[in-house]
Amino acid sequence: MNMTSMRAHSADRSGDRADSAPFSRQQFEQLVDVISRSQQNYRELIDNLDQAVFTLSADGEVRVANRCLLEILGVTFQELIGHRLSDFVDSPTLEEVQPSLPLLAREGMWTGVVPVRLKRDGALRHFNCWLHAMVEGQHITAIFGWARDITGQLESEVRFTDLFASLREGIFFSTPEGRILDANPAFVRMLGYDSKEELLACDVREFHDTPSQRDGLVRDTLAKGTVHDVEIVYRRKDGRRIHCLASASAVRDSAGRLRFQGMVEDVTELRETQRKLRAEQKFVRPLMESLPNIVAAVDRQGRFTFVSERVRAVLGIRPQDVLGHYIGQRTYLEDQMRLARTLQSILSGHKRYAEIEHRLLHADGAWHTLLSSFGPLLDDEGNIAGAVVTSRDVTDSKQLEQQLARAEKLAAMGQMLGGAAHELNNPLTAILGIADLLRERAPDDTTRRHADIVLQQARRAAGIVRDLLALSRPPLEKRTPLHIADIVQHVVQLERAVLGQKNIRVNFSAPRDLPPVEGDRKLLTQVFQNLLVNAEQSISGAGRDHGLIDVSLARQDAGVCVTVADDGPGIAPENLGKIFDPFFTTKRPGGGSGLGLTICTVLVKDHGGKIQVEPTPGGGATFRVFLPVVAQESAEPGPAAAIAAMDELSPDALPRQAVLVVDDEESILEIVREGLSARGMKVATAADSQAALSQLAKHAFDVVVCDFNLPGLNGEQLFDKAHAQLGKRLPRFIFMTGDLVDLEVSERMREHGASVVQKPFHVSALAALVAGPGLPESAQPQ
Repeated sequence: MNMTSMRAHSADRSGDRADSAPFSRQQFEQLVDVISRSQQNYRELIDNLDQAVFTLSADGEVRVANRCLLEILGVTFQELIGHRLSDFVDSPTLEEVQPSLPLLAREGMWTGVVPVRLKRDGALRHFNCWLHAMVEGQHITAIFGWARDITGQLESEVRFTDLFASLREGIFFSTPEGRILDANPAFVRMLGYDSKEELLACDVREFHDTPSQRDGLVRDTLAKGTVHDVEIVYRRKDGRRIHCLASASAVRDSAGRLRFQGMVEDVTELRETQRKLRAEQKFVRPLMESLPNIVAAVDRQGRFTFVSERVRAVLGIRPQDVLGHYIGQRTYLEDQMRLARTLQSILSGHKRYAEIEHRLLHADGAWHTLLSSFGPLLDDEGNIAGAVVTSRDVTDSKQLEQQLARAEKLAAMGQMLGGAAHELNNPLTAILGIADLLRERAPDDTTRRHADIVLQQARRAAGIVRDLLALSRPPLEKRTPLHIADIVQHVVQLERAVLGQKNIRVNFSAPRDLPPVEGDRKLLTQVFQNLLVNAEQSISGAGRDHGLIDVSLARQDAGVCVTVADDGPGIAPENLGKIFDPFFTTKRPGGGSGLGLTICTVLVKDHGGKIQVEPTPGGGATFRVFLPVVAQESAEPGPAAAIAAMDELSPDALPRQAVLVVDDEESILEIVREGLSARGMKVATAADSQAALSQLAKHAFDVVVCDFNLPGLNGEQLFDKAHAQLGKRLPRFIFMTGDLVDLEVSERMREHGASVVQKPFHVSALAALVAGPGLPESAQPQ
């Protein structure tokens, strides 16, 4: 209601009251007050609007403005009213607005967004405006309008648009029926389309590999309102299938229409990577299981986070039984500290690689030796997150190393002992010879008993020297077929009397059809003599006055097994691994040299066999000797006849022979000359090969007893010179040696009728050999 209408209304009411009473001054003032208050309320209402309200003249002068416009322009009411709006606005200018006024005059009103740059701060703002023109004739007389600042809203929309366009995930909006309303560039690229317009022309159902996928997604979205990370398969424009994770929400727009908004992430590469990882795992797992080493990983606290399946075969435990446990829990107590220090050196970064040998407990209770290598395990940032451990079971190789070390030790010792034995043989030969002569010429029983003691101790020393020589003996090169049962039985017969004196009974059993073995009779005899002596000493050393030794033979696979079992105290478990070591003995001082079983090991291995020892159930020890058999051939006859023939020989029965003794040891020359002369032989001596050749040129001899190791020309060279000098008149040669003779040389000598005798020897036995060239080797001096 304007002032004109108000006046007309008042006049009408005055007319109505003309007949009654005129307006009083008081009533008029009350009416003016009501109108004033109404205008004031209207003014306050406009001032409190969050939109700028204004009235402009045709030339842009501000006539009416509310408080919001004052705040936008940053001026007071007095600074604004009556001034042109262009005084506060850089753009748009009046010149820029002027062309639009005819349209405003014709249409009467206009709405739209106007960008405005204010002079106050130069900032560009955007206003959503509504303008109404007052027109008289064809001209605008005034413009009423309001404007709302939407700068922040537009900036948010711009940021949303940028985000919408820059997201790598595909974003789309669609109707429930499947029509696409909008999509971001990532969704367009994901589906392989050239433009968004081309994509919008499609239906969502066209993208799904199967229609049921889309139907299920729509159904779940409508039921739940929102679904997340549903795996679906899209088909691109080129027909290629891609795997995606889809999330969708059901929303309503401003008009209340249902819309779907969705986000899609292409996980095809991720799925392919996962597939490759699974394929690698399928490849790596059997590879890890086939490795001979255990592969494990531990964290910084030393707890197992991974253990390969190989641990089951090496230690007899399952990988899951180890996971989460600390490294070292199954380690031998003495090795735990070294293991912890090694691991810490890797975890601290002080070392990039470390290796340690330690013992681990097997599930069966046995300790296995493992060689473990350590390296750092790095995280994604290159920091040490733990350690990788690879462990190899070296138990067998350690045992092999110990065997090789023992073999090298035996070889070195054999060389040393062989030289020592050679030096001992000459004085022992002299001692044995003198003791023999003293015994034969003893005037009374006391002297004869003393001579027997010297002989007994000298024989003992000779036995030790013989063992030393056997230890240093090279591998056999020539063997003959032998009946092993005859050899063992002969040894039992030889030792039975001694054992009987100590109340030790010997049982012997052997089948009749045992095949022959190939070897050296002397050496195998020594093996079984040593085993019987070892059994006797074990029983006697325990302080017992009786005992039992069982000796048996049996066919086993491709060989013969000889078993020697006693009922003595047995072998302590800690000594089982050392029983065959040189000089190892549990006997009292003087009770044994500690070489007997070592000699057995060396000789049995030289024959291609093996020797084993184990505790006998109920007490005692059992030794088993395995020897390979040979094809059926005529084996060498047993030694019984030869031993009997040797026993029947006597000095009176020996033929008179002319003998030349050649040795650089004066004591040997004297003892041999005395011993053979006492048995009726004619003996001459020579201290070297030249003297011997001179004697051979002047006199005829039946036998030459010659040392192998002579100064100047050695024994073999003397033989060759004598053979060339005498031809068929060459005497029979018997070589003496305190050292080992090469088997080829020994065989060549025998082909020429020569014999070889090992020092030390008994003069009586040498005399028998000189007198009897046809005696078998078993009857020769030992």
